[in-house]
Amino acid sequence: MGIIQFLARDIRMVDYQNQVVMITGASGGLGAEAAQQFGEQGAKLAISDINAEKLAITASALEAKGYEVFSIVCDVTNEVQVKAFVDGCIEKFGRIDAAINNAGIDPAHALLADTTLEDFQRTMDINVKGVFLCMKYQIPKMVAQKSGAICNIASVAGVVGAPSMSAYAASKHAVIGLTKSASYEYGRHKVRVNCVCPFITMTDMFEQTLALAPNREEAIVNLTRAAGLKRPAQPEEIVQAMLFACDKKNSYMTGHELIVDGGLTAI
Repeated sequence: MGIIQFLARDIRMVDYQNQVVMITGASGGLGAEAAQQFGEQGAKLAISDINAEKLAITASALEAKGYEVFSIVCDVTNEVQVKAFVDGCIEKFGRIDAAINNAGIDPAHALLADTTLEDFQRTMDINVKGVFLCMKYQIPKMVAQKSGAICNIASVAGVVGAPSMSAYAASKHAVIGLTKSASYEYGRHKVRVNCVCPFITMTDMFEQTLALAPNREEAIVNLTRAAGLKRPAQPEEIVQAMLFACDKKNSYMTGHELIVDGGLTAI
């Protein structure tokens, strides 16, 4: 091996060769991008989503690229289904090295007093209960194997306020609270728990918001003008933070909210 190849191998940060990575909400947006990028790095993929048709399409596309994939339909608010997902992953691959708890929703935007109780409850069920249930069943498997990394997907709205998005902001603040608490409880068992907090990202979820705007491009400019970079993120940019958070070489970071917001909270 030449010196250039040796140095390139030595400084390479991310390598998931033969590691098992679980991803919820994997049929689109950040979840699908995460599956793609973790697969590119050699990971074996356990993916789930509530949408069976889209999940099947995603799994087939990943398998066509040569990635080893286990997929199962899973509603993250359903404890039985979450347990089945985790147990299925263990049965298929024997372990869980990393888990990306990504499934979530952004409800209709409204002022707090105009937010329906139904929207609030549904947001908390999916965004908070879903993360709680996933960790509830992932963590014991990781404790048993004495290693593991969890990356919960929160939001910059979990760090600051979000006008007209109070239910969403509350749910993402809760995700950060779950992350920090679990990181302390299970650190002694060599299980790391972090979360990633993105700003606006060009996903299907954001496209649904843009579809309601009279002028799409103007809406993008207005919604991102407070960020230093003056633009939304691309999914692959957010997934880079997930890769970093779960990397075994990144062994001393836990209980951290990794803010990826284009400079929104810099000032």
